[in-house]
Amino acid sequence: MTNWIDLYIAIIGHEPEPKQILLATLTPLFIVTLGIEYWLMRRRGQLKHFQLKDIATNFSLGASYQAVEMVYHIIFLGALFAFVWNFRLTTVEMTLPMWGVLLFSQEFFYYWFHRASHRIRWFWCAHVVHHSSEHMNLSTAMRQSMTYSLNLSQLFWLPLILLGFPPAAVMVAYSINLAYQYFVHTEAVGRCSPLVEWLFNTPSHHRAHHGRNPIYIDKNYGGILIIWDRLFGTFQAERDDTPVDYGIPRQIVSNNLLTINFHEWRDMLRDVLRPGPLPQRLAHLWKPPEWRRPSSEQTSPDMEIA
Repeated sequence: MTNWIDLYIAIIGHEPEPKQILLATLTPLFIVTLGIEYWLMRRRGQLKHFQLKDIATNFSLGASYQAVEMVYHIIFLGALFAFVWNFRLTTVEMTLPMWGVLLFSQEFFYYWFHRASHRIRWFWCAHVVHHSSEHMNLSTAMRQSMTYSLNLSQLFWLPLILLGFPPAAVMVAYSINLAYQYFVHTEAVGRCSPLVEWLFNTPSHHRAHHGRNPIYIDKNYGGILIIWDRLFGTFQAERDDTPVDYGIPRQIVSNNLLTINFHEWRDMLRDVLRPGPLPQRLAHLWKPPEWRRPSSEQTSPDMEIA
């Protein structure tokens, strides 16, 4: 690990942010567990969701996401966090108990970030990339958008910094959350014990989250825990009588990285530019993705192919 960090510092001039360090360091583990998952599913004769082109696309999307996040941190995010840090209410000393407090608090803010990423179209334009695969395996976790930087979704972590948690610690907590979620993107694991299913985000819960079945849409936003979904009414258990249909309602069929990253931004901009009252046009930015103007004649295709 030290070698690539030293190389990064030599090229860029300063240390990478902690999320990049942890996720890059864990990448070999991610790849090995993907191989184990493939081996298990092959033995079971359940390779439906292992499509080479889809997996290659997932890896490419993950790499482009990390590259853009690195540049974004250098140009903007590091400076923003340092600026906000000057206005903190206190300074939290990161003892072991306070790490527990931070991880729990970060999970709360992650829930609202994730919920907003589904229910506010501006944020959905980036998050839709993650849901755009019609397959589920561990590599699906790598299917991330390079436009998370464009939509300023990092604003959800600013309250933690204002409360006094060091920005680096906040990013470590975020990366732990993301690393955990890698392992819930699988069909190799069934349901866990009732206590685990009640408390944690499990593969079963996350499979439901990725479903485009009406019963599963916009459910199970938790990262590590599922308790906030239970508290705020967004929990849905995976049902045996309703197999999960992966993907998005207006499915994008493409392996082109630019198409996958920008198709929803294009569609949102097209909706904003359609003639009509300015408040209704701008509402496309913050309304849910499925929102249509009152008495509007606009329609959207059920499938986009590129």
